[in-house]
Amino acid sequence: MLIVGAGPVGLTAANLLAARGVPVVLVERNAATSDEAKAISLDDESLRTLQAAGLDDAVLEIVVPGTGTRYYDRKGRPLFQARGPEPYRLGHPFKNQFAQPELERVLLQNLKDRDGVDVRFGTELVAIEDGRDGVTAVLESGGARIELPASRVLGCDGGRSTVRELKGIGMTGTSHREVWLVADTTGDHHDERYGMHLGRPDRPTVIVPGRDGRCRYEFRLRPGEGEGGTRPDFATIRRLVSPYRTITPGQVERATNYTFNAVVADRWSDGRCFLLGDAAHMMPPFAGQGLNSGIRDAANLAWKLAEVWHGRADGRLLGTYEPERRPHAEATVAFSERLGRVVMTVDPMRGRLRDTAVRALLLVPWSRRYLTEMRFRPRAVHAEGVVVRTGHGDERLAGTQLPQPRVLVPPGLRPRRLDDVLGDGPALLGVDVTPAAWERVGDGLGPWPARRIDVVLGDRLPRPRDGRQAVADADGRLGAALASARGRFVLVKPDRYVAAVFPSARAALVRDALAGYFDMEGST
Repeated sequence: MLIVGAGPVGLTAANLLAARGVPVVLVERNAATSDEAKAISLDDESLRTLQAAGLDDAVLEIVVPGTGTRYYDRKGRPLFQARGPEPYRLGHPFKNQFAQPELERVLLQNLKDRDGVDVRFGTELVAIEDGRDGVTAVLESGGARIELPASRVLGCDGGRSTVRELKGIGMTGTSHREVWLVADTTGDHHDERYGMHLGRPDRPTVIVPGRDGRCRYEFRLRPGEGEGGTRPDFATIRRLVSPYRTITPGQVERATNYTFNAVVADRWSDGRCFLLGDAAHMMPPFAGQGLNSGIRDAANLAWKLAEVWHGRADGRLLGTYEPERRPHAEATVAFSERLGRVVMTVDPMRGRLRDTAVRALLLVPWSRRYLTEMRFRPRAVHAEGVVVRTGHGDERLAGTQLPQPRVLVPPGLRPRRLDDVLGDGPALLGVDVTPAAWERVGDGLGPWPARRIDVVLGDRLPRPRDGRQAVADADGRLGAALASARGRFVLVKPDRYVAAVFPSARAALVRDALAGYFDMEGST
């Protein structure tokens, strides 16, 4: 498998594939990982993905476990703090600040400790030749050209993707004209564990404190204050940050004036080539979802590539990547634009209306939770792809990501994270089902190798039966997530999205629906 681009998305994809036993060649045109702190926010779903690659502990060492975002009104007064769902719905803090160079070093070091991984810096992709059973990538390194055969190519090479250009794939959307100044600074006094969005129409501002005195400042520039793609002078930086801190030139790690795009690639694959991250979609920064969307791409595609590589699935499975990911990516791009227009408006009247509306919403309990738990952020739901709606069970659960609560696992009953029990493949959860129901499912699904787990709801002891693992609810969150599926089966994909919820009598229907993608005869 050839991965082009050793940024966070490419490194994540490489780690996920290597963890599943897929050999990887990772090429990067630059001589080393980035020393610029571009992305600064990892959400709970991204940390869950890194957990799947055994990386969460190492990554948690370099992040600030955040408490969301605090929004301020047009006069600089606090409106509310969006903390996300509490307790941690996916098993990790909702929003976490980090420095991209540190993250890339952690991801790269983990790759170096794995077999079957070949990382080549200073190596550029210059051509792709399609073949019947694979591709030949033409690489250039040190003035020499190398031909590398590969099963498939993953374009994780950013907004100016070479893979996308070579395949002739365009992008559709909007390039915004407003210019923002971003400055990454050191020696900062801010110690908040949340980002700050100051919705002042005269100077929309974002402040995101990090670890060890780092802090990011972003300011919307007025006409004439700077052009996109240029470096601001220190006098401008000092003037803009002066309301919040004093600063010296040596405390500016990085500063640039930039504009942003809200675009999505016209298609995300071409033959054996796939686009991920900024190569597939770019969005304004206001929702902090650019990198997180790319990591979602990697999580969705990596397990499918592994299933095909190991002969457990048909190549048609890879065709579900775009139908599953594109709708949420498009919704997130649009959401990021809307959030910027509302929170970072330069129109005083719109700012006044925004503040009045938000304060009114905060007076009502359900709408207050809507804001503080960030329910306004688009939720990923797979309407197409590897999802089966049987007409029975909880249809709202199918296509959504299963939460990750703590569960009790015999014999010791020590609380463990759910994903550590599910394993790295598909899992079939029997939610308070009978042994007879398991027998019927065994006949219906056949020997397909999904890990089979009894889920015991309520305050009862889990007891393994007939070789199945058993888990019980540790704190009520598993019961809340699966109560509507009681007496049914929940089929969970390796990326923790629910493929189907069904009674035992519908097992054959699920089998038939999945047979077009997987070897349902149980090959390994």
